[in-house]
Amino acid sequence: MAIYKVEAKLRDDVGKGASRRLRREGRVPVVLYGAGKEPRNLTLNHNKVLRLIEDEGFFSSIIEFSADGGAKQKVVIKDMQRHPAKPVIMHMDFMRVDDNQELVMNIPIHFLNADDSPASKVAGIVIDYQIHEIEITCLPKDLPESFEVDLANFDVGDSVMLSEIAMPEGVKALAFMRTDDEDFDEVVVNTATVLDTSDEDEVEAPDVEVPTVDEDGAEEESDSDEDKEKGE
Repeated sequence: MAIYKVEAKLRDDVGKGASRRLRREGRVPVVLYGAGKEPRNLTLNHNKVLRLIEDEGFFSSIIEFSADGGAKQKVVIKDMQRHPAKPVIMHMDFMRVDDNQELVMNIPIHFLNADDSPASKVAGIVIDYQIHEIEITCLPKDLPESFEVDLANFDVGDSVMLSEIAMPEGVKALAFMRTDDEDFDEVVVNTATVLDTSDEDEVEAPDVEVPTVDEDGAEEESDSDEDKEKGE
C-alpha cells in the first residue's frame, strides 16, 4: 500500500472571510478531529493536495499527517468539498485513527479485463457497473486499498454479486450488517442491452380517401357511393 504524507500548518483565524483569504493564498482550510481529541483548524498547500487526490488510493488509505513539524499522526480523509466549476479544493476534513477502533471507509472496486471479456464483443450489449465502491468496516491495520473483479470471462447474462467479492480477513461489508435478510445480496456488475432505434422502419400513414370538392363547394360522391345508391 502506498504511503501518503501530508504536512499542515496550524491556523487560528476561522470563518468564511478567513477561509477566502487562505484560498487566495493557495491554502486549503482543513479540520482535523477524532480519537477523543479536540478538533484542530489547519491549512494545506493547495497544489500539493491537488496532486495527491489524483491517486484514488489517497481516499482509502491511512495518511501520515503532521502539523508545523510536530508529531506524526495517522489519519484518513473523511470529506472534501470542491468548487462546482473550477479545479479548486474548498475544504477538507481528516479524522485521526485509533489503531484499536474500527474504521468505516468506502473502498473502490477495480474491474479488470473488461475490454477483453466476451460480453464486450457482442453488439448491442454493454457491461453495466452497478456499484464502484464498497462500504466496509475494519481495524486500520486491515484496511484494503481496493477490491478487484476480473471480468476476463464475463459473458452476456452474467453478473457478479457483492457476496462473490472476497473480503480480506478482518474486513466486513456493511451492506450485509445492516439487514436481517439472510438472502440479501447486491448486484455489482451485469450486462444490459442497448436498444438501437436508428434502423427502425418509419411508420407509414394509412391510405385515406379524400373527398373532392366541386366549384360550388359541394363534395362530389365517389364511385363507391354512387354504386351504393344505385343498388338501393
